[in-house]
Amino acid sequence: MRAERETRSEDSARFGDPLLGRVLDGRYEITDRIARGGMASVYEAHDLRLDRTVAVKVMHPGMGDDDAFAARFVREARAAAKLSHPNVVAVYDQGDDDGTVFLAMEYVPGRTLRDVIAAESPLSPARTMRYVEPVLAALAAAHRAGLIHRDVKPENVLIADEPNSGVGRVKVADFGLARAVTAETQHTSTGGLIGTVSYIAPELVVEGRADARADVYSVGVMLYELLTGHKPHTGETPIQVAYKHVHDDVPPPSREVPGLPPYVDALVARATARDRDLRPSDAGVLLHQVHRVTNALAAGAADDPVLTEDLALPVHGEEDTEPYDVGDEWAPAPLGAERTTALHTAPPTIERLPRPALSAEPAGSPPRPRRRRTGRIVRIVLALLLVAALAVGGWWLLEGRYTRTPAVVGLSKAAAATKLQTAGLDVSARTAFSDTVPKGEVISSDPGRAEKVLDGGTVTITVSRGVEQYSLPKLAGKSLEAASNALDEIKMKLGGPVERWSETVPEGHVIRTDPKAGTVLRPGHTVRVVVSKGRQPITVGDWEGRSATLAERALERHHLQVDLDEDYDDDVAKGHVINQSPDPGTTLHRGDTVSLLVSKGPHLVDVPNVTGKGIEDARKELEDKGFSVEVDHFSPYFGLGYVMEQDPSGDKVPYGSSITLYVS
Repeated sequence: MRAERETRSEDSARFGDPLLGRVLDGRYEITDRIARGGMASVYEAHDLRLDRTVAVKVMHPGMGDDDAFAARFVREARAAAKLSHPNVVAVYDQGDDDGTVFLAMEYVPGRTLRDVIAAESPLSPARTMRYVEPVLAALAAAHRAGLIHRDVKPENVLIADEPNSGVGRVKVADFGLARAVTAETQHTSTGGLIGTVSYIAPELVVEGRADARADVYSVGVMLYELLTGHKPHTGETPIQVAYKHVHDDVPPPSREVPGLPPYVDALVARATARDRDLRPSDAGVLLHQVHRVTNALAAGAADDPVLTEDLALPVHGEEDTEPYDVGDEWAPAPLGAERTTALHTAPPTIERLPRPALSAEPAGSPPRPRRRRTGRIVRIVLALLLVAALAVGGWWLLEGRYTRTPAVVGLSKAAAATKLQTAGLDVSARTAFSDTVPKGEVISSDPGRAEKVLDGGTVTITVSRGVEQYSLPKLAGKSLEAASNALDEIKMKLGGPVERWSETVPEGHVIRTDPKAGTVLRPGHTVRVVVSKGRQPITVGDWEGRSATLAERALERHHLQVDLDEDYDDDVAKGHVINQSPDPGTTLHRGDTVSLLVSKGPHLVDVPNVTGKGIEDARKELEDKGFSVEVDHFSPYFGLGYVMEQDPSGDKVPYGSSITLYVS
């Protein structure tokens, strides 16, 4: 796949694709071109928002310029996005980036059914049915939702690579794209046919209109191609091929591959009937018929006249034929078939032997032994009765007391129960999931079709619960163990948990899941979970001696509360942190508080003027103001005890400063 992707990238670069590297709608980064079709190209892209790989289908320039087309395209994209089925490529998003109309879809790595046909065809009938069944399941879901595909072909059937799988996961792409061209016809505004002509139904060629039976026809052509390795109709031009679809029947695949069971030929003929009224009415009906064929193939039936006749197209006059008994069902007798039965056969003629003439016997001869002859006859009669009794008893033991189980596979539960009860049998029902049998229909019976069961015995039918899928429960807030147990209950796996800090979810509990809760998933899906590591720890830095303004901003940026207080400090500059609580290196969490004591600078006070005062009064006044006093002699010194000068004088000085007094 990597080599293939690199080759595609080189091709795209060589042709100068302008979309490569572009980000559509600010979300989808185009990384590689996967394929190019008539109306659009498909690219591999990276969803920048959800960090996942997606496929982006981009309409070719010019097609999105038509407002009517763009509106229909949007309508159909929305309808296709509502189509949730495991065999349908999911549509995630639709947008218009400056005239570039696009769809974002599920990315399915692997190959297409076209690759399988090219490399491995012709395929066995059983393998063919395994590829076709999921395709029909997807189309049946679309038909029930009122959607017609209109471009069913091997290129639109994607097969995801799955190790140890003979077929792989099958998904149908391009739902709604062909229908988006117009709601009434399959033509573009210029009159050209939309769809691949090799798989196009006759009514689309003749009338330009289609319903679900057109998809059925396309699947029938795919059936033929899988079984034979080539398309049924070919020509030098598309018009010649379209002409053959209208005027020529699809030939029986056994003509190319001898040995195919007749019921496989009949299935292809029924699906590709040129008269659409003779085809199955939708993909669900054809899927039921494919199930019957699959069961016959699994049983190793080289022929199944009942199934073949059920699938065969009616011929002229067949409706006037009389019914004949085919075991557990009645069906029209084939033309020319002999209907002689034991009831219609004339009784055999009993040839009577002539009596012997009475001969004259000599007089006096002894009479003939009549008793001995009578006893012999009695013994013969008794022997015949014994043989008859043994025959009847053997018939009763081996056959007479049994009923053949009617065919109920594919019927609804109610219809199957009615059919079994009519045959004199009791019914026991159980359910099972099925990827191919619609919900409510019978998957199998035990005993199986046409097998013996005692009169009045019980037949157990297995009724489909439909595709096994579950809605992902809400795991957010659950412990990792509880989330794992919840996923085990719906047969899903817990992906390697990713840990994230959370202020609201306790440690070890789920924050969110990918995909989100409510998403419908198949068993075996891996669900990624994001698990809380608890509240994010915040280590308090050392802010002492640093700017209180910067400290406050930094702490609030880490979602911490800041409590400021001020005080005078002779050593710490004004506006800087004197001390903090808690201490540097302490671990806190969002919303916790850090207290900062901020310096107001030194505490300055006025120095009183004590010049001319006596030394004791001057000392007391200064000491009362908080100053320390030093005394020195004024020159000349006379010993009078009066203050002649002071230093400092008349200035603001820090509280507690030393004042020198000069005394005369």
